[in-house]
Parts: sequence; C-alpha cells; structure tokens
Amino acid sequence: MVTDMKQTPVISLKKICKTFPLEIGGFQQVLFDNTFDVMPGEFVAIMGPSGSGKSTCMNIIGALDTASSGVYELYGRDITTLLPDELAKIRNEYIGFVFQNFNLLPKRNILDNVILPLMYRGMPISERMTRAREMLKLVGLENFETYLPTQLSGGMKQRVAIARALAGDPKIILADEPTGALDSKMGNEILKFFKKLNKELGITIVMITHEFEIAQYANRVIHIYDGHITYDGPIPKSESVLTKSEQKVHKK
Repeated sequence: MVTDMKQTPVISLKKICKTFPLEIGGFQQVLFDNTFDVMPGEFVAIMGPSGSGKSTCMNIIGALDTASSGVYELYGRDITTLLPDELAKIRNEYIGFVFQNFNLLPKRNILDNVILPLMYRGMPISERMTRAREMLKLVGLENFETYLPTQLSGGMKQRVAIARALAGDPKIILADEPTGALDSKMGNEILKFFKKLNKELGITIVMITHEFEIAQYANRVIHIYDGHITYDGPIPKSESVLTKSEQKVHKK
C-alpha cells in the first residue's frame, strides 16, 4: 500500500536496545540500536532466524515489554517510560494481537472469545454483542458463534483470533508467527486475509516471521540478525539478499 511519507509514523523506534539479566550474573543484550519507522497503512514483516531478537522487538512495539534504552513513539507519543497500567491502556486503544497459538478460551464459545476484550472498554453489552457478530461475519464465521474453539479447524481458530483483534477497532495489528500452527493451505488463506485487511481497511500490520515465503505477503521487510537490523526495505527477489545482509553484523 502506498503511504504518504509526510504523515506521522504509527510506530517510531529510535536506537532501541534491550538487555536481560542472566542468572549467573551480568547481562545479555538482545537488541542493538534498532531504529525504524512504520507509516500508517504499511504491511511490514519483521523477519529473522530463531533467537535473532524479532519477538523481543515485537513485544516492545506491542507495549508488552519496555526497552532498556532508546525511544519508542506510538503515534508521536513517547511511551518509553510509561507505567504498566498506562501501557495496558495504550495496548487496548491502539493494538490488536494475533498469536501463533490463537490464545482462545477453550470453554467459551467463539462469540464470547471475541466479546471478552470489549468488556475492558466499558462497552454496553448490546454494543459488544453487535460488534463481535460484525467481526465474526467479517472473517466468515457468522454461522459458528456458538461453537467452542475445540470444534474448529486451525484456520478457523486463527480467524476467530483475528476477529477478536479487530473487535477493538485497533489502528495496528501485531501478528506473531500467525501461520506457525497451520498447514500451508490454511496459512496462505490467513495471509491473504491479512493482505485484504491491509488493502481494503488500511489497517497497519506488523508481522513477525522467520520464513521468507511468508514475509513476501508484506510490502516491506525488516530483517534482524543477532539483535541488529541488517536490512530494511522492499521485499527482495531472493532470500539470499537477506542472508548476505547478516554478514555485516560481524564485520568490523
């Protein structure tokens, strides 16, 4: 999707670093000076091998974690030093999450699963019901609202998770390995649906993946290797471009 680069970035990371304490003492740094912007309406894939730091980066973007240093701005607001309750409010207002393992409540039907996040917004019950049903219709599951998650296929569960993410009318969807628990056919259907949401509704999507084939559904890829951003640009024609970009991390 073409965006007006004069707009304020939805997401702006400036020299973000993240370190974790080790049980044996000392610290391990997992992100090094990560800097990038995401503009409204972009579909961005953050890609890298396991242990590269991409999920840590996503947790910071999603206000699930905080950086050790650097500045993170969401819609122009510095949220780097916000308290946990303030971060929770930010997540509720701006961000919808889609996880690899769906995170559905197994003993609640899918309508209840979609309604649940809306309760935290203080929305009247009639409005919650209407909104949840609209979202289930959007993902093609309007005839399954009384089904339990255990009665659904993996692809249907992920569509419920997407409906739940959309119910709060988020400005951003963060998808962490959204096809990881699906077969290739179901995975492609979910990725096509993300593409549709991005193109038709203009929702900004940031997707975490370690697979180049999945990243190709996005319009831009940010490649992370050993905590460093090694590539940020259009989807290259070959994954070898990204693999070669990893070499510069260890060059002096």
